[in-house]
Amino acid sequence: MNADKTGVFLITGIMASGKSTIAELLARKFERAIHLRGDAFRRMIVSGREEMLPDSEGEAIRQLRLRHQISARVADTYFAAGFNVVLQDVIIGPMLQETVDFIQQGPLYVVVLIPAQEEVAKREANRSKTGYGLWTIAELDRRLREQTPRVGLWLDTSHQSPEESVEEIWDRVWTEGRVR
Repeated sequence: MNADKTGVFLITGIMASGKSTIAELLARKFERAIHLRGDAFRRMIVSGREEMLPDSEGEAIRQLRLRHQISARVADTYFAAGFNVVLQDVIIGPMLQETVDFIQQGPLYVVVLIPAQEEVAKREANRSKTGYGLWTIAELDRRLREQTPRVGLWLDTSHQSPEESVEEIWDRVWTEGRVR
């Protein structure tokens, strides 16, 4: 397989940008890998959960940061045990750099998926789950593009199949996506 290529891969983007599909396909390129879904840690909170809303602060931000810290620790643990890790979550704004800093193992690669808003709307309409409600695609996309530090590989996947996106990531991530 690809024994000479290893790392922790952080895949982010707005909801319906293709994170889950691309992360799964990328993880399958390795002989030993896990697909770590950061949102699973949000869903584990059964009482007292504060959802992230466009104007959230306080407890919601604290829980989001906790989710990113836990994801980073799990990623580190799996990587230390010999697995490549593909961690995916919606991590935008200054929290992207915080999450990069939380992850201690590496090499560490960041991929930010930035399909056009129209493409995100099409993908959202074709999904079984609904990501948008109080959030709009335009607002989340604006926060991603304007408030997120430019680290790693930023990739417009608007006109690519998931498989094409993964191949482009595979070709470019080793030099353009490495953050440490």
